[in-house]
Amino acid sequence: MIHSVRFKAVLDTNVIYPVIIRDLLFWFAHYDLYTPKWSEHIFDEWRDVMKRKGVSEETAVKRVEVANKAFPDALVQNYDGLISALTLPDPKDCHVLAAAIKTNANIIVTNNIKDFPEQYLDSFGLKVKTADDFLTDIIDLNQERAITAFKEMVLNKRNPDLDEYEVLDLLRNNGLNATADYLHAFL
Repeated sequence: MIHSVRFKAVLDTNVIYPVIIRDLLFWFAHYDLYTPKWSEHIFDEWRDVMKRKGVSEETAVKRVEVANKAFPDALVQNYDGLISALTLPDPKDCHVLAAAIKTNANIIVTNNIKDFPEQYLDSFGLKVKTADDFLTDIIDLNQERAITAFKEMVLNKRNPDLDEYEVLDLLRNNGLNATADYLHAFL
């Protein structure tokens, strides 16, 4: 079940980069709604995306350090040897699957689900979901705790300070329509 810290999810770069998606994923993990996992490859891609989007090298490195410090057990190690044995539509995604296999994850959270064929992932006991589907599942399985996590996330928003409805709009603007609608129903 997703409402357990025993439920492990590998977070792909495209759900870590948008700040608002990362914030919600991290707050849900902070509230022990699931256990996040990632790899050096994923964070290298994250740093590259941040730099392309105009984030300074210093800030990019700091964000990665903060994530690793907040979730010290999230970094998957020793998965490189699996990469070359895997076959995906985009070979550049094999490192994500390798990390998921190595850490014995339950799911890969990515917005590029077409790059992770369901039948192939089934052979490894893995599932794939978009961030929106994953987050709505978490809310559905533990509504009270998820709402508490969301509200604390909002209270900690700075530069600028945002209210719950402004944060919901940000979620919608980043493709988390079902998540925002679900959270909105509880406000």
